[in-house]
Amino acid sequence: MNTKNDTLTLMETRRSIRCFKPDMPPQEAIDAVIGAGLWAASGRNGQAPIIIAVTDKAVRDQISRWNAKIMGVDSDPFYGAPVILIVLADKGRPTYVYDGSLTMGNMMLAAHSLGLGSCWIHRAKEEFEAEEGKALLKSLGIEGDYEGIGHCALGYADGDAPASLPRREGRVYRIG
Repeated sequence: MNTKNDTLTLMETRRSIRCFKPDMPPQEAIDAVIGAGLWAASGRNGQAPIIIAVTDKAVRDQISRWNAKIMGVDSDPFYGAPVILIVLADKGRPTYVYDGSLTMGNMMLAAHSLGLGSCWIHRAKEEFEAEEGKALLKSLGIEGDYEGIGHCALGYADGDAPASLPRREGRVYRIG
């Protein structure tokens, strides 16, 4: 059995990117990353997550300001990424947080496989509990009880990916 393949290598080499070039990735690459998110595993195949793809700079910058305000900073929490893929999930599904997390993971691995950088940015929950976030969802025709799971900041890395840290010992226990 081959225990080393492209998928496992991608999992080992993906890093969170915290400095992006302003260059917009091609739409085909953005769509491929979104597609990977849509194919993520979900509890009982409920497919609870939805993805909002933000490539409009004005809207992206507005969401960045919301996120920065929640975080209590004046800087861009998205590190200059030109694309923000926001994952929300239907709170009516018992596995919605896990399903949304798997969606985020799939998208970050897909981005890495395409030569793009990504970073999971938090505070989507708070953004979409606020009136501005609710208004954005309404403007898109999104109805239902959705919770923000995360933002996938996406684009070309501006510089080298950070070095990996060694894996901590003592995290695996075996029975049998």
